[in-house]
Amino acid sequence: MKTRDTVFIGFMLFALFFGAGNLIYPPTLGIEAGTSYWPAIFGFVLTGVGIPVLTVTALSFVKNGTIELGTRVHPLFGLIFTSVVYLAIGPFFGIPRAANVAYEMGVQPMVNGGNSGVLLVFTLIFFALVFWISLSPSKLVDRVGQWLTPLLLAAIVALVIGSFFLLDGTVQQPVEKYQSSPFSTGFLEGYLTMDAIAALAFGILVITALKERGVTDRRQLTRFTLKVGAVTAIGLTAVYTAIGWIGAKMATEGSYTNGGEILSGAAQFMYGQPGTLLLGIIVALACFTTSVGLTVACGQFFSKTFSGLSYKLVISIVTIVSLAAANLGLEQIIAFSVPVLVFIYPIAIVLIALAFANRLFNGSTFVYQGAILLTAITSLYDGLAAFGLDLSNVEPLMQQLPFFSLGLGWVIPALVGALAGGLLQLLVTSNDKKITN
Repeated sequence: MKTRDTVFIGFMLFALFFGAGNLIYPPTLGIEAGTSYWPAIFGFVLTGVGIPVLTVTALSFVKNGTIELGTRVHPLFGLIFTSVVYLAIGPFFGIPRAANVAYEMGVQPMVNGGNSGVLLVFTLIFFALVFWISLSPSKLVDRVGQWLTPLLLAAIVALVIGSFFLLDGTVQQPVEKYQSSPFSTGFLEGYLTMDAIAALAFGILVITALKERGVTDRRQLTRFTLKVGAVTAIGLTAVYTAIGWIGAKMATEGSYTNGGEILSGAAQFMYGQPGTLLLGIIVALACFTTSVGLTVACGQFFSKTFSGLSYKLVISIVTIVSLAAANLGLEQIIAFSVPVLVFIYPIAIVLIALAFANRLFNGSTFVYQGAILLTAITSLYDGLAAFGLDLSNVEPLMQQLPFFSLGLGWVIPALVGALAGGLLQLLVTSNDKKITN
């Protein structure tokens, strides 16, 4: 396969990943982390870039994508977990959030605050275009990798270059949550991009694109997936670091409630009204490409998994449900998505880690089941707590877990579950040998 193809597929994956959360969270991290920016952004990049790229690579190890990874735990788990992932990153949270961010950052500033009628018109046009592009998934690399991504990168570069010459703000002291543990706080903030979960869907698009270009051998597929991931990782790391630093330098320029306002303020401060237009282009392209990728991924997964559903029917349903959810507003979408993400993310991370370590324990189902079970119990608590439920009776017990205060209470249970599963596998294997002898 030509280097040119690798780069374009990498560009496609970059554009698919770089959506709503990727725009609004790094500037917020920058302004809040202040002088602790570098360890914080390093943690953010690990979950926002490293884990997604590893996830895409892990999917090159299997034939049937995420559902096959989940089946290693149990066939029913594979079906349910994968479906939940696609629904979460698709019509329920990911796609509506992208459309809403595109509206709030790209359109609303130009219509004097906007109103629900403008939002409805915008989302109707937005999702009509998403549906049209998604009808031909085989052309995704050409349309996104060769055309939309270079436009997106050019617009981002213009914004970033301006920040080096036109922003003179002083980096401030970090807010409380970044004072004691900036790295782990940044690590958890990387969850909110949803990219590690989105990678479970986007990975199959990358693998399909590689196969269409003649890469079929399993080892070659993994090697080229890593190359594509490297292109994507370099782009995402550079962009996150740059727009996060914009946030850090905007701390003395005003008061902001979210990353969208920070970037809007920076663009306005540097370039005036043309800056608002420039940011609008960045946001529209970023959110649009992500929405297309998620729609295509949902269409391919559900149409292949459930024989009664055609690809066209699935993407029709996805765009209609996304349209309805987008009109609820960004705050409502985020309020509902955070608890779900807090629950799903640790399970996804552990599943991917097990995929890389699969040969060490010969793919034992017991290891998968033990690790996922204890991870799910811990992350369910975190998800319910994030939803606002009163769990004071359980909290003292959960606080005994190592790393709980860092939001990583699931790490040790996952390891314990995997070790317990490994011991059980040894006992079963030993017993089988005795019976055979």
